[in-house]
Amino acid sequence: MAASHHLDWPFFEDRHRKLADKLERWSAAHLPVDQGNVDAACRDLVSRLGRDGWLKHSAIDPDAPTGLDVRALCLIRETLARHDGLADFAFAMQGLGAGAISLFGSDEQRQWLRRTRAGEAIAAFALSEPNSGSDVANIEMTATRSGDDYVLDGEKTWISNGGIADLYVVFARTGEGPGAKGLSAFLVPARSPGFAIAERIEVIAPHPLARINFSRTRVPGSALIGNAGDGFKIAMSVLDVFRSTVGAAALGFARRALAETTARARKRALFGAPLADLQMVQGHIADMAVDVDAAALLVYRAAWTKDMGAARVTREAAMAKLFATERSQVVIDKAVQLHGGDGVRSGHIVERLYREIRALRIYEGASDVQKVVIARQTLAGE
Repeated sequence: MAASHHLDWPFFEDRHRKLADKLERWSAAHLPVDQGNVDAACRDLVSRLGRDGWLKHSAIDPDAPTGLDVRALCLIRETLARHDGLADFAFAMQGLGAGAISLFGSDEQRQWLRRTRAGEAIAAFALSEPNSGSDVANIEMTATRSGDDYVLDGEKTWISNGGIADLYVVFARTGEGPGAKGLSAFLVPARSPGFAIAERIEVIAPHPLARINFSRTRVPGSALIGNAGDGFKIAMSVLDVFRSTVGAAALGFARRALAETTARARKRALFGAPLADLQMVQGHIADMAVDVDAAALLVYRAAWTKDMGAARVTREAAMAKLFATERSQVVIDKAVQLHGGDGVRSGHIVERLYREIRALRIYEGASDVQKVVIARQTLAGE
């Protein structure tokens, strides 16, 4: 099932190849998991990913803080997604949830990373609101200074790991300036008074999601991540890193779809010959293979560029996410079509992939938003 020819590309070092090989063997032995109880499955996955050392890649080491290895993040997400979408989700949300702490957290805040990297605490990234999804500058939730503390009031929604997370990185309006200039980021433990789960949200590919409320939730001044007014910069910096990994997850789904389809085409007989002998089928498989390789090139270009020291990879990450998620949807749709009735049978692998891929075109910046980002960067000559 694993396709590893891309590991020979010059984007990677030997340590990445060894990482991919080791994770492939681990995934084959441990995935997929039983998803009858999604919350319990996610908790178990986080625990096992931490126990076996994979989550150490999701955040910096607080004892030896260096940059995140974005190529490693992408390889891990690609591999996990190929085997089990929920395992990819569990890993990814640990990274995204702790991303602001990794990149901007104080020494005290980074102590949380010991627990998230070990799988002992679950992290969440609380950015979206009922009236503010892709338009981050429109955040309405407030954080009001009260002595040495901040008091948080408002609501967040579509929060991954909502309901099972131990800590939330929360973005709120502190008012240093209009729009994006007046946002700040806070580290909020789930047990904070005034914090509540308002609603659990069910989606077509089951993941832990929730709408959460903050009512006079008091946190100490030390909960502020970075400086007051830095919230928009922090959010965009985190997304700069993790948008490429969303493309990597989509790539993993597409690789699995291609592998399942080529296996079926070789084995399935139609009109007295293997399905693979039909030129129309060959044409579809060729299109799928081209999309997979093109997505991989864009994903790992963005990851390599960031790892080589680029301060921002906004354009590269947007291209990677846009292309990989959109074309992976097409690849998986072809896989469903070429599987015939089996492709829409509940529980079949390509049916699960069809449900898994759709959300990736929306979260961490919908496809149309990525087009706006790419266009603005291109028009500005960046």
